Amino acid sequence: MMWKRIIYLLTLSCSLLASGSVFAQTETDEQLAGLYLQQKDYEKAVYYYEKLFESRPDNYYYQPLLTCYLELADFKKAEKLVRKQIKNNPTSLAYQVDLGYVYRKSGEDKDAEQQYEKTVRELPAIQKEVIDLANTFMGKGETRFAVVAYLRGRVLFNGIYTFNMELAEIYAANGEYIKMFEEYISLLDQDPSYIQTVQNALQAKIGNDVTGERRELLKSLLLKHIQKYPDAVVFSELLTWYYMQEKQFGSALIQAKALDKRLRENGQRIMNLAAIATQNRDYDVAIDCYNYIIGKGNNGYHYPDARVLMLEVMYLKITTNPGVQQSEITTLQTKYKETLNEFGISDRTSLMVRDLAHLEAFYLHDMDAGIGELTGMLEAPGISKSKLAEVKLELADIYLLTGERWEATLLYSQVEKDFKNDPIGHQAKLRNAKLSYYMGDFNWAKAQLDVLKAATTKLIANDALDLSLLITDNQDGDSLDLPLQMYARADLLSFRNKDSLALLALDSISQLAITHALADEILFKKAEIMEKHGRFKEAANFYQKIIDNYSFDILADNALFNLAELYQYRLNDPTKAMELYQKLLVDHPGSLLSVEARKRFRELRGDKLN
Repeated sequence: MMWKRIIYLLTLSCSLLASGSVFAQTETDEQLAGLYLQQKDYEKAVYYYEKLFESRPDNYYYQPLLTCYLELADFKKAEKLVRKQIKNNPTSLAYQVDLGYVYRKSGEDKDAEQQYEKTVRELPAIQKEVIDLANTFMGKGETRFAVVAYLRGRVLFNGIYTFNMELAEIYAANGEYIKMFEEYISLLDQDPSYIQTVQNALQAKIGNDVTGERRELLKSLLLKHIQKYPDAVVFSELLTWYYMQEKQFGSALIQAKALDKRLRENGQRIMNLAAIATQNRDYDVAIDCYNYIIGKGNNGYHYPDARVLMLEVMYLKITTNPGVQQSEITTLQTKYKETLNEFGISDRTSLMVRDLAHLEAFYLHDMDAGIGELTGMLEAPGISKSKLAEVKLELADIYLLTGERWEATLLYSQVEKDFKNDPIGHQAKLRNAKLSYYMGDFNWAKAQLDVLKAATTKLIANDALDLSLLITDNQDGDSLDLPLQMYARADLLSFRNKDSLALLALDSISQLAITHALADEILFKKAEIMEKHGRFKEAANFYQKIIDNYSFDILADNALFNLAELYQYRLNDPTKAMELYQKLLVDHPGSLLSVEARKRFRELRGDKLN
């Protein structure tokens, strides 16, 4: 018995050693096979894959072995291998495709196509099988038969599932854009609820359309479809969306109005369009949107908001448009007064009064009227402290405009004290510091600015830092600081809209010291004044001089951003604007302006932004 047990143990040990050896050999063969395949040494790779496949005849070794045969043009062995797999897996259509692919690679195109057609005919009415077969064809570069597979699937499912999105992707890859658009339109014909899905897909397809041909093609197809099926609302919605992507807000409004009337809506889509048009600085269309809402009557849900928002847009149009006519300003003044008469003076309308006062003081040059509006607000009941603070800041600005320095600083100081830890308090402190800077009290201004550099609001902190650096870099160390005093004086003149005098003051500094450190600030201030007066090419030249000659100074990123804005919105050169935004991102990655520059760059490139 003892001997039998010893013999059994010896036999078992030998068996384990042998199986371990086989496993180790298999692992080595697999490593060598993979290495040779990676190196494209197919003759050596095929030797090992044949051994491996013989020991394990499944898909794991089948695919690389088939690759080796095809690369070596050993089509007989390839066909034999595929047929063996078909015999062992008769329901797998992927092997049927492989057989057709072997024929294709061997130059037997007729046999290949017959095999592919036979495979498609064997498709079952199973969605996953249809998609898998189409993907297999795509993997072999047989896009035509991928389409055939989906079309066969469409017949099998008899309208239950139509594979529109899948087919559209293939047509897009092939550059067959008419067919691609028709698939999206067909999907919406069947189920309008897919509009968001289609919009997302279209954004990707037309966003990078450099020539604009695809976009024009889509518009043409949509217009034809709307004419043919005028009651299909979804296509009018899609056309509205299209116009908005193209920033053709006037055309979008025509469609949106028609939809609002047809669907008897409350104007919400018009309000949304107005907001987007405003963001894109198409103020005229935004005003038309709000006028439409107002025209629906004062009982409408959006009527109060439309009245207020229209005034805000008209104000934006005037304050950002240097070519505005005096009649437009007086028209807006009248509309402000009409709206205030309708809604009354309240916390809700307090900022409307502030903007009216700014319009009267800074654009109609009626300082007394502006001061009167604001002092009346300060005495009105029911106004919140935060809104009163906004009113006080505007009133202080007007006092600064009229030269009443002490009245201005008193109001700034009141707001700063009442809102010590709030952004509006920081804003008041910044304006107070700027007032000291205007008056030549640079040390006091700098002390206040240095405190503000730690403000939680990035914009205020950045403005404080810029002004602090301006003072630090340009103080001469003597008690006069003459060039800096002259520059501050020019800055104040520009604030008071005395721009011709401001330009003379700036030129005087240049004559005093051509190489003075203020050179880039002088150019920047001149550019801002030129912009204010609509002389955009001259402004662009000043910004470009800063970029070319002062690329390492603190205003370089601001000059790049402002110049990019000019090309985007005023000089109608989006390509140049993109280049400048990109330069800002590359040369000044830490700039506070980089976030907005990146957004503008992506927008101009056609990316979809959330």
